[in-house]
Amino acid sequence: MKLIFATNNQNKVKEFRSLVGNQFEIITLQEAGIDIDIPEPHDTLEANATEKSSTIHRMTNENCFAEDTGLEISALNGAPGVLSARYAGEQKEPADNIAKVLREMEGKSDRQAQFRTVISLILDNKEYQFEGVCEGTISTSIHGSKGFGYDPIFIPTGATRSFAEMDMAEKNQYSHRAKAFQAFAAFLQSYNEQQK
Repeated sequence: MKLIFATNNQNKVKEFRSLVGNQFEIITLQEAGIDIDIPEPHDTLEANATEKSSTIHRMTNENCFAEDTGLEISALNGAPGVLSARYAGEQKEPADNIAKVLREMEGKSDRQAQFRTVISLILDNKEYQFEGVCEGTISTSIHGSKGFGYDPIFIPTGATRSFAEMDMAEKNQYSHRAKAFQAFAAFLQSYNEQQK
């Protein structure tokens, strides 16, 4: 089964491909010959994911999926949330976003946070959504150089190291994206079985 992944973020593509193996063929926007930056105008991850998948579906009429992920920090009332990628400005610079979070978290004893991913899949003209959550804490400084986004300051519950100190296989044991993707992949497999 071929699915267009409505993203320009190569890190996310790499992560998804590591989760899915060869069960499905994931085509990036670039590989599909689509060069657009899809707006994310909504105030929920669910609505932004739908916006992205439905935009690509309208353009291609192909089966496709999109995801939106946010870091939700309790001491910051759920921020950065849907603004995670552009928290420190439209330049979407991860180092600036991390610096802003660390600044805002200075002196706060409540370091609870969670990453949440919502996947919107449009399959045979119908939309399905899947969610994955990874709870953890925000560290007081940067740790590690792997991963992307907020990985250097997020320590998942049950771990002693940040996402940026883990390789992909270890990160996938905790990851919000892995959890959402497992639900998504299980659904696709049963859907495939039913079509036979």
